[in-house]
Amino acid sequence: GGEAVNITAGNKAWDGSPTYSPDGKYIAYRKQLIPGYESDLFRLALYNRQTKETNMISESFDNWVNDYKWNTDSKSIYFLGDVQGYQPIYKIDIASKKIIPVSGEKSIYSFDMDKKGYVYFTASSVGKPTELYRFKLPNNTKVLQLTAYNEELENTVDIRPADTMWVVGANGKKLEVFIVKPHNFDPNKKYPLILNVHGGPQMQWMNSFRGDWQVYPGAGYVVAFANPTGSTGYGQDFTRGISGDWGGKPFTDLMKVTDALANLSYVDSTRMGAMGWSYGGYMMNWFQAQTKRFKCLASMMGLYDLRSMWGTTEELWFPNFELQGQPWSSDLYKKFSPSEYVKNFATPTLIMTGQLDFRVCYTQSIQYFSTLQTLGIPSRLIILKNDGHWPSNVKSMPLYYNAHLDWFHTYLGGEPAPYDVDKMIKNQAFNDK
Repeated sequence: GGEAVNITAGNKAWDGSPTYSPDGKYIAYRKQLIPGYESDLFRLALYNRQTKETNMISESFDNWVNDYKWNTDSKSIYFLGDVQGYQPIYKIDIASKKIIPVSGEKSIYSFDMDKKGYVYFTASSVGKPTELYRFKLPNNTKVLQLTAYNEELENTVDIRPADTMWVVGANGKKLEVFIVKPHNFDPNKKYPLILNVHGGPQMQWMNSFRGDWQVYPGAGYVVAFANPTGSTGYGQDFTRGISGDWGGKPFTDLMKVTDALANLSYVDSTRMGAMGWSYGGYMMNWFQAQTKRFKCLASMMGLYDLRSMWGTTEELWFPNFELQGQPWSSDLYKKFSPSEYVKNFATPTLIMTGQLDFRVCYTQSIQYFSTLQTLGIPSRLIILKNDGHWPSNVKSMPLYYNAHLDWFHTYLGGEPAPYDVDKMIKNQAFNDK
């Protein structure tokens, strides 16, 4: 009851995820300091309900604080954080602000604790689908797997784990790259390669289970996914480094990663392709504009013309910050727009988009496709009429993967796609013969 009080009025940036301490003394919440910047460092703050004061307690942690839970004694908090391709659990002591790792290198999606000192969490790795686990505090020396929902799948399919490679990128910064080798891998063979660039752009590829990491290796491809400038988990300066520099350091990073991948003994450097979604789709279009080293590209929900994107996105504050203004006040809309470099276009490209995408309007993909068609560059456009900024409809995912496999087979020579793409689009692929 009573009148609501704004306890974070002094901060003009984002505040959220509030949780009362068990003893009722504090309200913990996540906090950012830069207004309009969605990827500012997520910090952990405490509001003292008696003194009305706010105290930041996670300043020594230079990565994002994600989900968190109070300890039952109200003296410490456990939280998940993005750290170098993983999302482990950490503990922070309220009085000393000391932060210690708890779970070790794990890609944990969610966790909770009971009053007996047990931590329950869901986690996966590239080579192992998600299951539920448990360990007991204060140490985690004995982790117990509680579920085996994917046991039959794991015993049937050659699910490949990821190898890790570090590459020196722009400004001498080391970049983490995960590599998944083809199913039934033979070290004496050379395989085509697919480089997958993440969206966000401020996020990280994790050593966690995804369909992408098994579908393409299952068809005979080496798949690599790197964390270039802009990724989370490698310090906030690295994350902030992409803002205002979309086609700069991240592109340099990915070219250096490509160089390193091409030199691997089992990679056929003459059969390399790339794919990406959202910012990753933008990077595919930027690849189109800046390099000819890939035999084909696959661009999903990608930005093509930055000026027209500004006027159609539902997140107007995003380009305002990332591109440092509006099209009439910032030269970055021209400098980093793939549409400004049409004379360089040459690479066959698969384009996929969602008609209900209000973040990167599907007309971006139509503009791109129309340009490629006019230039006579092999291209295919698929518009998912029931989807938004990612393939979110159950019926879309089989088409999504099949269309990619078909495109990569055509230009990189992996195994054929299981179904005819045109028949899938016409809803004829699964008709009884």
